[in-house]
Amino acid sequence: MSSTIAGVEIPDSALAREATELVRDVASPLLYDHSRRVFLWGALRGRDEGVRFDAELLYVGAMFHDLGLTRRYRRADQRFELDGADEARAFLRGHGIDEPRAERVWTAIALHTTPEIPLHMAAEIALVTRGVELDVLGIGHDAVTAEQRAAVVEAHPRPDFKNGILAAFTAGVEHRPATTFGNVKADVLAHCVPGFVRGDFVEVIKNSPWPE
Repeated sequence: MSSTIAGVEIPDSALAREATELVRDVASPLLYDHSRRVFLWGALRGRDEGVRFDAELLYVGAMFHDLGLTRRYRRADQRFELDGADEARAFLRGHGIDEPRAERVWTAIALHTTPEIPLHMAAEIALVTRGVELDVLGIGHDAVTAEQRAAVVEAHPRPDFKNGILAAFTAGVEHRPATTFGNVKADVLAHCVPGFVRGDFVEVIKNSPWPE
């Protein structure tokens, strides 16, 4: 039976239900609730911006996006984003989803920590990033209403989420530190622009507008 949260209907196809159960089985409650919120924020942003998107693909992208942080699916030889992207593509192929749509979800997950670029791509790719940025960094916090935020968080709570997601990130990547090298353009600015101050991902999370 489908459910609606903050006016957004959760996909209830066999594929979506299997995706839900897979993530529920392997992810912590923190990551499960976070992934559901990512779908909801992405869907709300898409709806409000008049963007047409495939809700089922967006749902799988959101639900699988942090799968690489879980014990079962984390690898040691690649970025955690690719772990989830690879699993999502294989999952979709196994359910008869055609290659272009499976690749769209792969790209959405693979790029969800890359600023700006996903926002210029297909709707589902952009909206996974929109959802992640809103939930983790607070970007677009005021683009959804207080009532919508309350409804989503009531359905999928975020107790001490800032510290919890940082712990999940650490556990998911500390065994593969070489894969965490970031955007080299920051090195360029640090060498060439006097007074340049690097952005700090941890401080952005800790200082996001979420109240906890």
